[in-house]
Amino acid sequence: MEILALGVLLSAFLLGLALGSPYIRLLRTLRVGQNIRPEGPQTHYVKQGIPTMGGALFIGVTVFLWLLVLALLPPGARDDFIPQTIVPIGTLVAVGVLGAIDDLVNVRYGFGIRGRHKLVWQTIVGLAAALYIQRHFGITGVYVPLVGEWEIGAAAFVALALFAIVATSNAVNLTDGMDGLAGGLSVFAFLSVAFIANARGFPWLVVLSAGLVGALLAYLWFNVHPAEFIMGDTGALALGATLATVALTTGFVLLVPLFGVVFMVEELSVAIQVGSFKLRGKRIFRMSPLHNHFELIGWAEEKVTIRFWLIGALAGIIAAILAYATPK
Repeated sequence: MEILALGVLLSAFLLGLALGSPYIRLLRTLRVGQNIRPEGPQTHYVKQGIPTMGGALFIGVTVFLWLLVLALLPPGARDDFIPQTIVPIGTLVAVGVLGAIDDLVNVRYGFGIRGRHKLVWQTIVGLAAALYIQRHFGITGVYVPLVGEWEIGAAAFVALALFAIVATSNAVNLTDGMDGLAGGLSVFAFLSVAFIANARGFPWLVVLSAGLVGALLAYLWFNVHPAEFIMGDTGALALGATLATVALTTGFVLLVPLFGVVFMVEELSVAIQVGSFKLRGKRIFRMSPLHNHFELIGWAEEKVTIRFWLIGALAGIIAAILAYATPK
């Protein structure tokens, strides 16, 4: 199974590389260019018009390889492959469609779908995913790192799962503000959940996560500074929701704040900034999300990105080790 995961990873990377340039040319021909928000850092104004919806590249590559593996598997193997992967792949597509609509609206009108409207669709997809995971795998607890399983009941698990999917989806979306930032952090996060899935005996989740890692690496080939295109909400919203569903299936949802620590801190920085301004009329950070704060105090964009990558990589390694060390 490890060889298959490696093959899927390499195939996703090579396929993404092959399709990347033609896809970018298509986006430019269709004039699918990003609108930079005027309240953002002035250094980002040069990114006005950069092709968006880059997330469709790694979503499309991942879905294609998922279908290819499904077609090549003998009928007996599909009985494990489909239940383990149907929720993550379905979430990737369903939330990706929401993000794509948001990106297209933004390109056309200069503003995206209202947050509460996006929240409705995220909640519907998240609830469907949470219910399937709970009922199919009979999950009534979560794993506490180094301790073991903690029973919380089916209803509490569904509520926690719904919160995790929506929160992680939005957290990755808020992090997607610098070239390579969200994409690189997602690579480390999906590598971490691949090892966690392996530790818990979900081999097909390992294969799916490997495919996403390969596709994301191909995306990063074109997205590192200076970016030729960006993932947009198409990719960012979908990546976060999918990441949460994989973690939920393994039972290690409590590790999401660890291997996704940068995503969570970015989301928390926005909540702190908004709360402080409403309650005290003062801002805590120069600008939120947090990556903008560091850029405004003098860190170059590449420095912010790479340093955040280092934190994400370290956190992912720690999370994987904790999963292996936790009693089954």
